[in-house]
Amino acid sequence: MSHRTLYLLLIVLFSCNCSSMSEPQEKEKEELTGRSGLPVESGAAGNQQSCLITGLYPLLAELSSTLQSLKSSMEQEQFKRKEEYNVAFAATLGNRGDVGPFNTDVTLVYQKVFLNAGSRYNTGTGIFTAPVKGVYFFSLSGHNKTTKPMGLRLIKNGEPLIILYNHPLTDAGIRYETLSNSITLMLEKGDQVFVRLLANTWVFDNTDNLTLFTGHLVFPL
Repeated sequence: MSHRTLYLLLIVLFSCNCSSMSEPQEKEKEELTGRSGLPVESGAAGNQQSCLITGLYPLLAELSSTLQSLKSSMEQEQFKRKEEYNVAFAATLGNRGDVGPFNTDVTLVYQKVFLNAGSRYNTGTGIFTAPVKGVYFFSLSGHNKTTKPMGLRLIKNGEPLIILYNHPLTDAGIRYETLSNSITLMLEKGDQVFVRLLANTWVFDNTDNLTLFTGHLVFPL
């Protein structure tokens, strides 16, 4: 209850107590009887009843206004939480064939997006940004020819985390292999997670969506 509502309630109670100390005037009794057509209690009880009925109107109006404000605030908070907590994405490199090699590590941009709830995965940079502090789950997979090295590393704010890596097998013939890895992380709001292709390595993708990067919020903290 707000301070203003409490103040109004005290005024009502104080007025009722004060009015109960004296007998009502005859004219006031006649007016009350004439309005309703019903008998009105005389003395202190009648005064208190009339006082409460009259005094409760501003109090009820104040309570109604307070409840409406609380309802509006709760609806806004629920909408905000829905936007912040409904976070999940899944994307692949798309039909690009061989990607790499480069003479330095590069951030992979997964261009074919299956899901981007909350729009926290940036399709232009390949970077996921945590909207709230919480526990998140990430997974990545990589596909490549066995005759070429493949190196993918998950990065958090520049810090290396898990890695996918296969060494080339020159005597195994031409065939493809797929690797995958996953991790659960505690992120602060604003933390960034992305995947880098290591220098002098390859990765491959086509319409089968073989090289994947996914993540979602498990629960907020």
